[in-house]
Amino acid sequence: MLEDSADDLYEHAPCGNLSTLPDGTIAKINATLLEWLGYDRDELVGRRRFSDLLTVGGKLYHETHFAPLLHMQGHVGGVAFDLRAKDGARLPVLVTSAVKTGTDGEPLLIRTTLFDARDRRAYEQELLRARQAAEHERDRLRRLVTELQRSLLPVELATPVGMRTAAYYRMASPDEVGGDFYDLFPLGDDRWGFFLGDVSGKGIEAAAVTALARYTLRAAAVYNPEPAVVLSNLNTVLYQEYLTGGTRYCTVLFGILEAGSDDGRTVTMVGGGHPYPLLLRADGHAGYEPTAGGLIVGVIPVAEFAAMTMTLAPGDTLFLYTDGLTDARVDSSGGRYGPESLLQHARTLAPASASEVVAATSRLLDTFGDGLDDDVAILALTVENASHQ
Repeated sequence: MLEDSADDLYEHAPCGNLSTLPDGTIAKINATLLEWLGYDRDELVGRRRFSDLLTVGGKLYHETHFAPLLHMQGHVGGVAFDLRAKDGARLPVLVTSAVKTGTDGEPLLIRTTLFDARDRRAYEQELLRARQAAEHERDRLRRLVTELQRSLLPVELATPVGMRTAAYYRMASPDEVGGDFYDLFPLGDDRWGFFLGDVSGKGIEAAAVTALARYTLRAAAVYNPEPAVVLSNLNTVLYQEYLTGGTRYCTVLFGILEAGSDDGRTVTMVGGGHPYPLLLRADGHAGYEPTAGGLIVGVIPVAEFAAMTMTLAPGDTLFLYTDGLTDARVDSSGGRYGPESLLQHARTLAPASASEVVAATSRLLDTFGDGLDDDVAILALTVENASHQ
């Protein structure tokens, strides 16, 4: 009875059982595996080898990897194969084999157990499809984010006669649209407006406020180009958004460029809580140009802004940036790049044209790696030397 029970367990086990001679010829096979494959016992025993039951790829792997490893180790476990059933269907299995040796140490049989891996294979394929779908969706999202970000910036930066301009935008994450923005645009009579700003936060809400700020600044400048008035108008618009439940505000620098004496330019500029711009002089000096205070734009109903005036001589470059640059982490302890390091960066560059400043700062951003937590926008304006015009 015990022997019958053992035979029944072998024959009808929930897994396939197979014994082969050292050359691979099938010597014994259980009913479970025969049922899986659709063969009769006499079609396989003594007539076929185990490798004959494998797909072409499986047979190649068996001959080049599985069999040599089994010969060296005496056992191999948990290897995935595809069997080929009599009707041509593929049956994924997990194979474990062990060599039975005689008293002289020579191999007598190879005992193999096969576990049905169809459910596992289906699960793995479902996971793969889900991963591919997620990657496709992530790629689509990134394309949408990139396109949305691009729509918030000028397609091409305009350039006043006698000047050179350059701008750059670095996204900290390809998955989220940022709130940095800039523009340079003509106002007529050889006057040009420019601005650079940073809306708090990220995402669609920040993008909406960015678009609102950008178009409000341009429209307000056309209506009344006085920089303090322009920022006051923006403050009114953003504060109305704040009252309706929005929590977005922005920092911004806004200025007007006008023709100055000796081929230079006069700049009237006002700041709303934004980092000070840098001025790189043609004589090699560089320093911050303190804007006359100014609150963050959009947090109180009435905000007052005071303008400052400066002169850009031929060869001078005005450098505006957002705080993602100075807030970049430069070490594992969370140390920030900071305004002093940026000033040293500018002093190393001066004198430099707009394109040189932007290119050098772009390379600087590359060095931050994962330390760049926030988007960075850069705008540089250079008055050309007469010899270059």
